[in-house]
Amino acid sequence: MDDTAWLCATEVSELVRSGRLDPGVVAAGHLGRIRRLNARTGAFVHVDDGARGAREGALAGVSLAVKDTQPVAGMPWTWGSRRWRDRLAGDDAVPVARARAAGAAVLGKTNTPELAASVGTANELFPPTRNPWREGFTPGGSSGGSAAAVAAGLCTLAFGDDMGGSIRIPSSCCGVAGLRPSPDVVPVEAPSPIRLSSRGPLARSVADLRLALAVMTGRPAPGRTTPERLRIAVVRSSAVPSDPACEEARERAADALAAAGHSLRSAPRWDPVPVARAYQVVRPASVSTMPGEPGDYGAAAGRLIAEGRRLTARELLEAQAAGLEAARPLHRLLEDHDAILTPTLGRLPMPIAAVPAFLGDEWVSYTQFVLPVSFAGLPAVSVPAGTAGGLPVGVQLVGRYLGEWALLDLAEELESAAGFGFERPPGWD
Repeated sequence: MDDTAWLCATEVSELVRSGRLDPGVVAAGHLGRIRRLNARTGAFVHVDDGARGAREGALAGVSLAVKDTQPVAGMPWTWGSRRWRDRLAGDDAVPVARARAAGAAVLGKTNTPELAASVGTANELFPPTRNPWREGFTPGGSSGGSAAAVAAGLCTLAFGDDMGGSIRIPSSCCGVAGLRPSPDVVPVEAPSPIRLSSRGPLARSVADLRLALAVMTGRPAPGRTTPERLRIAVVRSSAVPSDPACEEARERAADALAAAGHSLRSAPRWDPVPVARAYQVVRPASVSTMPGEPGDYGAAAGRLIAEGRRLTARELLEAQAAGLEAARPLHRLLEDHDAILTPTLGRLPMPIAAVPAFLGDEWVSYTQFVLPVSFAGLPAVSVPAGTAGGLPVGVQLVGRYLGEWALLDLAEELESAAGFGFERPPGWD
């Protein structure tokens, strides 16, 4: 069964629908790997040992992991918080229900920091999730459990969500592909009033992102096309320093896209600081309506809730307006460019103990390329770009609003270039 562990969703569904693979084999293989290997990474926090895929549908026989911020009927739904330690979901999230109907086997729930408020994946309920590429290192966050599960071959696909980079950060850290769609493209049960978060998939191939997005949205994907000569803006200068290894990955991506015939130009200087300052107000406000008292939560989440409740409406609205204004240059850049290329992160994965404090100064450097995209409300995909010092590094492609399919076409073209795309982490065969 381990032979099926690394199959892409597109391969699994085709094999199952053609009768060459039993629909339960992939799920059974991944459940076996979870039993043997999950303790090494801590990706899953709940597992359904009876999960089994169906023979029909776009995701026939595919196994799926779901971030513990999204409800799955009958499974724990904790948000990594003791406040909901004993809560069970009564219904599936809309994209989860669509995945089931499309033939997927829902294996279980993956770890997240409490209230998804961290760029690592640790909380008081469960052991911290660890990067499959290096023991003791962070997988990123907040969809770190989903990214680690995909990277370690414990599932075929995973669902996550991304407010300030929470799909793209762990995708880069774990060496997988991750898509943040435009807001509201994938439905949610309780829309956020700040409208920054977006649900999306994580996978081992861009083709799988395309397949998953079609299921999550309930809309058929258009056929893949090879992008014609595109105009791509390359972010080479930022107000905040970044790791040379992240910059080197961006340059390799630029070279690959130029070799494919695209026209590349350097973008104006990137300044993530005004957006970060706005998010330092907006993010606490986003959790201020959580039920109960701050003391019902862990220390970090409780402080965030308390801080949000001290804000005035004027402070929130001013911060939100400032963040939107600071992100406007991305829209202007896309008026005469088809896409934007950046490193995904400003730093490589670090030891779990060294994960930057949420909303602190080091956090600004780490998230400098992902956060402005969130405020701009644009789709973005992180593409694996090899390793640096044995750790994964990713590059980010940003597209126009509601331009997910064209963006995925470009990402798949980059993925096919030498030095890009998913690699199995050592020791997980």
